Amino acid sequence: MREPAPRTSGEPLSTRSFIARPTQTGYDGIYVHLDGTPSDKLPMLLTAFQHKFGRDVEAMAQHLVDGVTVGWDELGTDLLDGAPDKVVSALTGGQQWPSRTLDHLITPNGSPPVRMTVTEETAADQDVQWGYILRPHGIEVIPVPHAEAGPVIGWDTDPRTAFSNHPGHWSSPVLTPGPSARAVRPPRSAPATAPAESRPAVRR
Repeated sequence: MREPAPRTSGEPLSTRSFIARPTQTGYDGIYVHLDGTPSDKLPMLLTAFQHKFGRDVEAMAQHLVDGVTVGWDELGTDLLDGAPDKVVSALTGGQQWPSRTLDHLITPNGSPPVRMTVTEETAADQDVQWGYILRPHGIEVIPVPHAEAGPVIGWDTDPRTAFSNHPGHWSSPVLTPGPSARAVRPPRSAPATAPAESRPAVRR
């Protein structure tokens, strides 16, 4: 598989987040290590729903939440398969990079890594900044350190929308205007580093 293009500006950020499916009591999700801000995740998720997954939220949840053994390191441009070229170009700046899981991690004693599940009961203690719940009518955005719930972005929203990364913009169920964020992703380079020291180390 081709490595991401050499980096000339920008870095993938270890803004930790999770992607979840709703449950009767709240949600059940999976950890994502990189690029967790709304300006990164919402365009990717909206485009994936509208094109790659054929507007089937259950198929999307099965792939992103159920189909991961440990967790995601980052989500890549493979989620944009089937989207119009003008949308892909607007979201990626012409760059390509693969989705990568955290299956390569090992624990200090060599035992298999534990699945990094995130629920409404554990999110506040898991050092995640953002949560994205795949609901039937859209994506609920939760700024985890600031709120236990958030507004829902409808599935028909244009992925090229400039979404705010300010937690205050997402701390109420009702959206209010907020500062816009970048719409084009900076160029990429080699795979990012492992999760924080409190998590299992990467096998090298």
